[in-house]
Amino acid sequence: MGLVDRSCVPCRGGVPPLTEVERAPLLAELVGWEVVGGHHLAKAYRFADFATALAFVNRAGAIAEAERHHPDLHLAWGRVRVEIWTHKIDGLTESDFVLAAKVDRAAALGALAGA
Repeated sequence: MGLVDRSCVPCRGGVPPLTEVERAPLLAELVGWEVVGGHHLAKAYRFADFATALAFVNRAGAIAEAERHHPDLHLAWGRVRVEIWTHKIDGLTESDFVLAAKVDRAAALGALAGA
């Protein structure tokens, strides 16, 4: 089962963040994402205009609510930067990679729909 087909699992804390070795195969399943400082995932998306970028933010926000896992979304004209990490442990868990895959799918579906 791929990352996009999984669900985010709430973190209760008390677990260590993923190590670089543990993160590597998960990161390999994503395109264009980077691990920043061993702490969070980040990716920048480009769009034709502000309205299209905003529509993507709204789709990503709906996914975040459904998964109960909330990224930082930075909206500007024609671009959105997404940052994801598990706040409870101040680092990365598998759920962060799951959410990243779902956000990528939302970007791809929006592009296909012309939004």
